Amino acid sequence: QVQLVESGGGLVQAGVSLRLSCAFSGRTLSSYAMGWFRQAPGKEREFVASISWSGSSLYYADFVKGRFAISRDNAKNTVYLQMNSLKPEDTAVYYCAASSRGGWRTGLPTSYDYWGQGTQVTVSS
Repeated sequence: QVQLVESGGGLVQAGVSLRLSCAFSGRTLSSYAMGWFRQAPGKEREFVASISWSGSSLYYADFVKGRFAISRDNAKNTVYLQMNSLKPEDTAVYYCAASSRGGWRTGLPTSYDYWGQGTQVTVSS
């Protein structure tokens, strides 16, 4: 059974950086495309970024392009989300997710098979 555990969240001021990590276990990470999503209070879960099995294809939501970067280290079974120039509107619970299906490119949560429990990111102004 795949397990995903996020870490690295916290309370920060606007403009600083954070790096989220997602530890993957239970299967071979290289068999899954991976994504990061976020959910703010009262809002639906939204796509942030995704990365292909090998890391050669990356996709980002428009609101994070140029600020966030997704990466993966299959040897360490870990996926990362580097978040720079954080804004108060980035405040949310951030989730990593794993997909074994081609639909992962769509950014739809329903295209992902496994989810972590989330890590809170709070950005103060």
